Amino acid sequence: MINKRFVLPALAAVAALALAGCAPSDSSADDRAAGDLTVVATTTQVADLTRNVVGDTAGVSVTQLIQPNQSAHSYDPSVADLTALGEADVLVINGVGLEEWLDDAISASGFDGVTIDSDEGIEIQGIAAGDEHAGDEHAGDETTDDAEHSDGGGNPHIWTDVSNAETMVATIAAGLSDSEPDLAADFAANATVYTGQLAELDEWIRTNIDSVPADQRLFVSNHDAFGYFTAAYDVTYVGSIIPSFDDNAEPSAAAIDALVAAIKETGVKSVFSEASISPKAADTIASEAGVTVYSGDDALYSDSLGATGSAGATYIGTQLHNVTLMMESWGAEPSAVPADLR
Repeated sequence: MINKRFVLPALAAVAALALAGCAPSDSSADDRAAGDLTVVATTTQVADLTRNVVGDTAGVSVTQLIQPNQSAHSYDPSVADLTALGEADVLVINGVGLEEWLDDAISASGFDGVTIDSDEGIEIQGIAAGDEHAGDEHAGDETTDDAEHSDGGGNPHIWTDVSNAETMVATIAAGLSDSEPDLAADFAANATVYTGQLAELDEWIRTNIDSVPADQRLFVSNHDAFGYFTAAYDVTYVGSIIPSFDDNAEPSAAAIDALVAAIKETGVKSVFSEASISPKAADTIASEAGVTVYSGDDALYSDSLGATGSAGATYIGTQLHNVTLMMESWGAEPSAVPADLR
């Protein structure tokens, strides 16, 4: 279960002072010039999807709150972040309770615009509290009772399944079009082009993973960030070092022992660290289990995209990077990346 975090009272107070006498502008389209739309997106993934929907549409700006290689779970908004949020017309969020700090940030910033919840229409995976699932095939693949939408309590890493990213793009495009109807055609056109790229990416991933025998598609990650991915592409999720959706949680000694045993029993060859998490625990697990560890430049991108210029600077880039490394860990050579995805 994800631990609740709160924006520090001192930060909220500073933000309130910074914003005093500067109330957010009215977010209604009637009071703005056509195309004058200020958008704030929370996570790196949601921001990248949003930028692709906006494209080079004139008069629309997108501000990203969480920065590359920064955990969404431990994020605390700065005064500048709260100022940007307070001045925004539209806020685009991941949803599923990932942005634990959001209510406090909205209160501190005075944001009163439109919120686009990009998890709308996505089937949300759930997991029982305290379920340390090392060794369970497709652990975390079950869905919540509310299969269409969840505000919390489920797996928030919805973007790891590319088909979910396609749904998120459609939701973002519709929300932006509702906020600025004069630009609806631009948003729709951009979304169509980008969704086509995502469909091509999904096919590339599926074709490559399907080329590996099912009993060899074994996967161990640093924390429970890949449940949607493993379910979508038929990969056996042997377990995670941190048996939690929150990458700041700490694994127990029993959980570590269980994972090492599962790795040895199933024949897992590699353990993957993640770019936004310290590799120390992954190094320890790999050493105890006698397997290879992927870390550093070979770590996977999970909770965050990478910095500009890195292999994971974009959503598509993270998927290509992650799948390429998984294929290599299984002893398989990935096929050439389609030209328009490079």
